[in-house]
Amino acid sequence: MDEVDEVQGKYFSITDPKDINTVIYQINKTEKEFLKTSPKYTVERLDCAVEYIGDKKKRTFFVDNPLPTGNHLVIFSFGKERVVVNTGFLDYDQIKISKKPMPLKIQTLYNEKETEYKEFAYTPNMKRQISIIDLETTEEIKPVLYFDEDANEVKGKCKLKPYKKYFAFEVREKKDK
Repeated sequence: MDEVDEVQGKYFSITDPKDINTVIYQINKTEKEFLKTSPKYTVERLDCAVEYIGDKKKRTFFVDNPLPTGNHLVIFSFGKERVVVNTGFLDYDQIKISKKPMPLKIQTLYNEKETEYKEFAYTPNMKRQISIIDLETTEEIKPVLYFDEDANEVKGKCKLKPYKKYFAFEVREKKDK
């Protein structure tokens, strides 16, 4: 019999009312050895399973290999014409929601022509610091990857369709004033 790798993870659930879709991203800090050529923070969308309960949706989110020190989360609840943003922290077996906002750059994108949005770099483990979400479907727009020979690094660009609204966010290091 083959050995099966033990999967270590945690899960938690959120119930969305009708016409609300919640998506959650984990904020990852880049390893020290990659900091000179990579962004300090990257984002990773959590997988979830959806269960329908009447007109509500129970979403169960999964964090694979949670950190012993906890995991920082950004929680987006998409509704008609608005997005509610919360930050949270997965600590042991509970979620703590912060009252103090995390520094995020948030932008709604709209264009009447097909366009490519922002060139951004990836870390060596193929993570990035920016995410673009389709506001209608709440699905993440997957970037087109390419190798920039001049910079000697993998980069990505997202293709945005005309007449659609997108939500973009990026986690940045807080700068002292």
